[in-house]
Amino acid sequence: MRTLTAVLLGAGSRGRYIYGPYAEKFPNELKFVAVAEPDEERRQRFAEIHQIAEEHVYHSWEQAFEQGKIADVMIICTLDRMHYIPAMKALELGYHVMLEKPMSPDVRECIDLEQASLKHQRLLVVTHVLRYSPFWSGIKKCIEDGELGAIGTIQLTENVGYHHMVHSYVRGNWRNSEETSPMILAKSCHDLDLISWLMDEPCTAVSSFGSLLHFKAENAPEGATDRCIDGCEAERECAFSAIKMYLEQPADHWARYMTHDLSQEGIIRALKEGPFGRCVYRCDNNVVDHQVVNMEFASGANANFIMSGLTQSGTRRVQIMGTQGEIMGDMDKGSFMLYRYATGEEIEIKCSVQGDGHGGGDERMVSSFLKNVHKFDRNPSQGLTSATASLQSHLIAFASERSRLQQGRSIKLTEMYQKEEAGV
Repeated sequence: MRTLTAVLLGAGSRGRYIYGPYAEKFPNELKFVAVAEPDEERRQRFAEIHQIAEEHVYHSWEQAFEQGKIADVMIICTLDRMHYIPAMKALELGYHVMLEKPMSPDVRECIDLEQASLKHQRLLVVTHVLRYSPFWSGIKKCIEDGELGAIGTIQLTENVGYHHMVHSYVRGNWRNSEETSPMILAKSCHDLDLISWLMDEPCTAVSSFGSLLHFKAENAPEGATDRCIDGCEAERECAFSAIKMYLEQPADHWARYMTHDLSQEGIIRALKEGPFGRCVYRCDNNVVDHQVVNMEFASGANANFIMSGLTQSGTRRVQIMGTQGEIMGDMDKGSFMLYRYATGEEIEIKCSVQGDGHGGGDERMVSSFLKNVHKFDRNPSQGLTSATASLQSHLIAFASERSRLQQGRSIKLTEMYQKEEAGV
């Protein structure tokens, strides 16, 4: 198969650490021929690594469309509110598209994107990467093989981990829903997608509760300053100290996401001048730090999802309760237990977690996308995480946020979808 060419919009962490390295590792499969990125250092570094011609190195995503279609695929890694327009333009031009989740923070735009992919007969794959990981695909196979009988309840917990919480959702890019997306969409649409996929039937109703419990001004300790590095009296005792997180851990762990200069001087400068040095109680964040979602499905089955940023670990834990068996698993451990009621058997199923931070799913997802592009003309499959497959989990996320803001009122998904289509 010939090497597919690609345009990358956004050379942030996903572009730099997932898609770029894939092309380096498998140059016969994927070749980047253009990049659009507003940060000059990221832009030039990506262009240098992938030997991109100067005329195809752009400082804005808009410039990437000025010469028409210049590659086979487009990979869109811009911020949440910059997904819709470039994705629509790409589909109209005939690109196959890989789009970072969420599709859009606007429910109508998500519906439009799904319809556009079908209209233009192009792949629009949403990066619900966990479906591709051995852990979750192993659980899915057990369900499909009938090991559990009929599913009664799925309970899934996402432990965000306090480091990730404060870096991304208190100090970082996804801290404010008005600028990006609500937490349930920005972070947890992965989990809602997993539940929707494992259940494999329409979700009918959703209710949700959650709030910003801790990371707000009234919880600041006495003596706290606007920045951790400004002589804060509580810094040494604070679990969320930016000094501890960025200066006292290996620089390539968290600091690489906030500054290009990983010298001590460069990190200190970023703490003094950038958003990541701020006190977690003095930020402009408004997304929740904990939330629960209850879901009802067409058969009468139900699911419960818990998201918490107030945890030590960042693992996901799942329990699936069926009429013939049960599954309990921990993604970080890379294994799950299958319990068969009729025989009393307890079987541990181990899944490889080698690879990336998504349990090995990232590389498998890119590979699957490229294979589907190659065979699309003769077998136009939309893929495992197409916009069509992803739309239900996005609708669940939107319904969850609406319910949360209305003190847990039950939201009917069909009614919500019909109103959005009618423009009500």
